[in-house]
Amino acid sequence: MKKTVTISILVLIAVVFVGALYYLFQKNQEDPTVYETEKASVETIVKKTVATGNIVPKEEVLIKPNISGIIDEIYIEAGEKVKAGDLIAKIRVIPNVNSLQSAKDAVATAKINLDNEKKTFERQKSLFEKGVISQNDFDNAEANYKRMQQNFRSAEQNFEIVQTGTTSGIGSAANTLIRSTVDGMVLDVPVKVGNQVIESNNFNDGTTLATLADVNEMIFEGKVDESEVGKIKEDLPLEVTVGAIENKTFNAVLDYIAPKGVDENGAIQFEIKGTLDKADTTFIRAGLSANASIILDRADEVLAIKEALVQFDPKTQEPFVEVETGDQQFERRDLELGISDGIQVEVKNGISKDDKIKVWNKVQPSPEFAGR
Repeated sequence: MKKTVTISILVLIAVVFVGALYYLFQKNQEDPTVYETEKASVETIVKKTVATGNIVPKEEVLIKPNISGIIDEIYIEAGEKVKAGDLIAKIRVIPNVNSLQSAKDAVATAKINLDNEKKTFERQKSLFEKGVISQNDFDNAEANYKRMQQNFRSAEQNFEIVQTGTTSGIGSAANTLIRSTVDGMVLDVPVKVGNQVIESNNFNDGTTLATLADVNEMIFEGKVDESEVGKIKEDLPLEVTVGAIENKTFNAVLDYIAPKGVDENGAIQFEIKGTLDKADTTFIRAGLSANASIILDRADEVLAIKEALVQFDPKTQEPFVEVETGDQQFERRDLELGISDGIQVEVKNGISKDDKIKVWNKVQPSPEFAGR
């Protein structure tokens, strides 16, 4: 029995020994790691951050009525170009009953006063011609009569304004014909014929009849995250792309950064604005969504390598690469780096264009997939 156990143990040891020898033999047969190399190249590197937003007119003009009433006619449509003075709409005044009655009563009162003053004036005139009263008394009577005439005309004009919205003799101060105040394109006409409108005054913004803008002066209006706002400054160049206009980039200049951020869904956003280059005549519709690449820094025609080729010293964190000196033999070269766009990085010093740089971190395919 003991002899059988001993033999079994010896056989097991022999199997393990042979297996170990076979494993070591297989390991020695594996190919050694062969590192590929890449060379530096001359590139233009642009460091940028991206903001999302819209294209909007630099200035919008809201056309509002200077009188309340009902819209009788609208003479323009969205998309049309207009000039200052062109008709926008016609408003029909619907008089307020109380105001109309008050104006009517004022006319009647002014007429009574005028008639009385006329009689007084004619009597004073007769007395003056007979030499009974002085020139001064006659002049006073005449002045009072003329004042009553003016009061009566004013009451009549006021009644006409309340009733119709306009009157002769005051031009466009009270006008039912609403005209454009600027040259531009009609962006929106938010009212229809039959809508009631309210006049614009010191106490009321009034009803907007149309929105006009100069579409040749457009801006990008967007937002950047608080993590990016510290990297940007006014006068930086922008490259604006509009989703609805393919294969086209518009140049712009960043000219406004909001001094205060706004909380949006837990993230602080800062508004920015950039004026588009006027030299580009491409028509861009107001409100189109757009992205703006804010150019933080730029290096033209510089020596660059892929960021993935750069290694960092574990102690000093200084960047370096390994340059091939012979067949699969490499030496360390410390680098002085410049700007990076996240893929390529500028190399200011440390290597030449002809150096072969070790691809130290290339992922090797699994043996079971290598032959596929």
